[in-house]
Amino acid sequence: MALNGIKVVEFGGQAPVPFAGLVLQDYGATVIRVDKPSSSSSDILSRGKRSVAINPKVPSGLEVLKKLIASSDILIDPFRPGVMERLGLGPEVFLGKTGKPGLNQKLIYARIAGFPRIGPYKDMAGHDINYIALSGALAMLPGPNERPGFPLNLLADFAGGGLICALGILLALFERQSTGSGQVVDIDMVSGARYVSSFPLMHRLYQSTSLFSGKPGTNLLDGGAPFYNVYTCKDGGFMSLGCLEPQFFKTFIEHFVEALPNDSKQRFGWTPDPSVQFDRDQWPKLKQYLEFGFKTRTRNEWEATFMGTDACAIPVLTPEEAKHLEPSGQLYPSPHPKIASQSQQSPSPQSNELLLLTGKHNEEILRELGLTNDECLKLIRDGAMEGVKSKL
Repeated sequence: MALNGIKVVEFGGQAPVPFAGLVLQDYGATVIRVDKPSSSSSDILSRGKRSVAINPKVPSGLEVLKKLIASSDILIDPFRPGVMERLGLGPEVFLGKTGKPGLNQKLIYARIAGFPRIGPYKDMAGHDINYIALSGALAMLPGPNERPGFPLNLLADFAGGGLICALGILLALFERQSTGSGQVVDIDMVSGARYVSSFPLMHRLYQSTSLFSGKPGTNLLDGGAPFYNVYTCKDGGFMSLGCLEPQFFKTFIEHFVEALPNDSKQRFGWTPDPSVQFDRDQWPKLKQYLEFGFKTRTRNEWEATFMGTDACAIPVLTPEEAKHLEPSGQLYPSPHPKIASQSQQSPSPQSNELLLLTGKHNEEILRELGLTNDECLKLIRDGAMEGVKSKL
């Protein structure tokens, strides 16, 4: 595995941070999640990780965390700007500052914030929908009643946050090979969402094409084009249609027309041919025709019609149906990309918990750090840690 031997400390947080940690763990890193004592975690992105529950606001707990981070390669900070500094765990403690060495000058210190660290929003709370709102991307997403729609919490939390964070960490690790030094990697989800939205934003801002020049829901890739859309079938299932290129649209429309019942063709009173694809005046009529036609057959029947063709017509699977794409029908997505030179295997559902019990690995991690029984008991007496569940 590419990241074997890399040690990661992930402070417990929401969505982007555990996803960044999961990506690193899936490719061989050892990830320890730092939780608050007495907290319960509902984080489902914790497979393969370990948890230590310790309070950094207690001096003895703070010292243990410093020791843990000093022996690690990567720290992932999920908090608002300034929180880690106030806890006494800021970057300068480990990376040092002018004239003063730090505890771990090879540390990659990754920080995920919501809003940019400079500007009027830097100290404000927010969530994915707020970050994509500020990024300019949300305004381009079509939704009901002429309001922007939003794609779950995928764009900022996971694409612009967690995945960009993992990328930044890998770049810093690569640079460390030549410099021998760690560094701070700053990620904010507004900027990350903008970066992963480069294609539509650049088309819109530079007006190089008319691809995204219209209102949301009227353009080629946002539901405006009838040949790039989702349609309801007879049984309530859905088919996705994405035949942008003329040759693909020709394949689609020929198969579609041929598959319609004879009486359906007569009832609609119009049959499109490939020449109507980019005639915008015909789009409303073509869309009505496709809506009407898709409702004459079930999703599975349409899937069979287009299977093996270049029509770009694919059934919309539910999450339960899509799990057949995973090895052994496991419930969660496999790590991706697959790297041929590595013996990477998807974790077994039986051997990997989806939910990680807070503090489950307290004793194991303290032993690895070399703490004695007396030092462990002191943590409990100080209130830095709850009872370590073994023979101390």
